Amino acid sequence: MKVQRLKQAAFGEENADLSPREQLLRPMIDAIAQTMDLYGANYSFGQLYGIMFFEDKPMTLEEMKKVMNMSKSNMSYGVRSLMSSKMVTKLDEKRERKDLYVAETDFFQTFRNFFTLKLQREIDVMKEALSSVMPELEELTSAEDTPEEERQYCLRDLDKLQHAVKYYNWLQQFVDGLQEGEYFANFPASGFKPSSD
Repeated sequence: MKVQRLKQAAFGEENADLSPREQLLRPMIDAIAQTMDLYGANYSFGQLYGIMFFEDKPMTLEEMKKVMNMSKSNMSYGVRSLMSSKMVTKLDEKRERKDLYVAETDFFQTFRNFFTLKLQREIDVMKEALSSVMPELEELTSAEDTPEEERQYCLRDLDKLQHAVKYYNWLQQFVDGLQEGEYFANFPASGFKPSSD
């Protein structure tokens, strides 16, 4: 599909020359962008992913820039963002000395990539904070000069944080299972095959 026609399909520009397939892609690309927006991804980057999803060949940054009508810096940021969530991959090969990028088209794989990255980041941030704060609270609780009321608050806080530790240990097990593809084994219809990354 030509870049200009993809742009028309993505952004709803009226054109009688669009094929029925290209007409149908308009709401699909928008739905992909809206879905990504729900999960905190930039809507425009969602549109870019939607366009790349239906592209029959890898795209250069220049082609993406034309489709999206974005500045080079915004386009580079968008591609880096999609690459960091493993929704887009930079290929080793080049076209006319330009880098080539391709979208991940397996929704099971994108689900796995996106959620393992996001959840692992949450786990890492929270576990670092927990490991920093909990020993200090325990020390404050057992210090002789801590007023009784303050000690009781610290004990309640520690109880809450111990619950958080259990949650984040469970969440780590969930993420590990998701990363290994173990949950997909229960749904053979998914056709999911864990990658070797």
